[in-house]
Parts: sequence; C-alpha cells; structure tokens
Amino acid sequence: QVQPVESGGGLVQAGGSLILSCAASGGTFSSSRIEWHRQPPGEQRELVAGISRYGNTNYADSVKGRFTISRDNAKSLVYLRMNSLKPEDTAVYYCKYQSRSGVDYWGQGTQVTVSS
Repeated sequence: QVQPVESGGGLVQAGGSLILSCAASGGTFSSSRIEWHRQPPGEQRELVAGISRYGNTNYADSVKGRFTISRDNAKSLVYLRMNSLKPEDTAVYYCKYQSRSGVDYWGQGTQVTVSS
C-alpha cells in the first residue's frame, strides 16, 4: 500500500516562497506519476503540477513560471517549489501518486496560507 505524505506547508507572506515535499513509500516510485493538487477554501480540488516517470512536467496556467515540480527517485521524493506566492495560492495541497497500473493514492494534504 502506497501512502504519500506531504510536508512543508505553512504561513508565508505574499511574494514569498515555500517548498513542499511528498514522500511516497510502498510502491515502485520510479515508475510512478506524481501530481500536486490543491483545494482552496470552498472550492473544488484542482491540478497544480505533475511529473511523469520520465521527468516530463505540466503545470496549471495559474502557476506557470512560479512553481516548479521535481523528483528524486533515489529518495522517493517529489518537490514543489513555489515562488512569488499570492493570496490566491492559499489552499490545502495534496500529493497524488499514480502507479504504473493507474491506481491513485492520495496524501492527507498540507495547508499553505499566503497572507497579503
């Protein structure tokens, strides 16, 4: 059973930076696709960024140029570096691990709050 665990959330001022981490043990990490999603208060969950097992990345338009997703297969870790944070980036951020067979595993989420 794969259990992604997010860390690195917190409170930051607008314009600041945070790095989120997702640790995923219990599966073949190097074969997985990892995505970061977020759910702002009162809104639906949305895709923020994804990285394939080959290292190909994709981003939501709202975060392009500000967020960077990367992975370290040796450590079974995925990072989301968030720069130039805005109040509208405030959300619970979730890590989703997708196995090569297409099964999804979600973490519990980490809160990111950006103050204006």
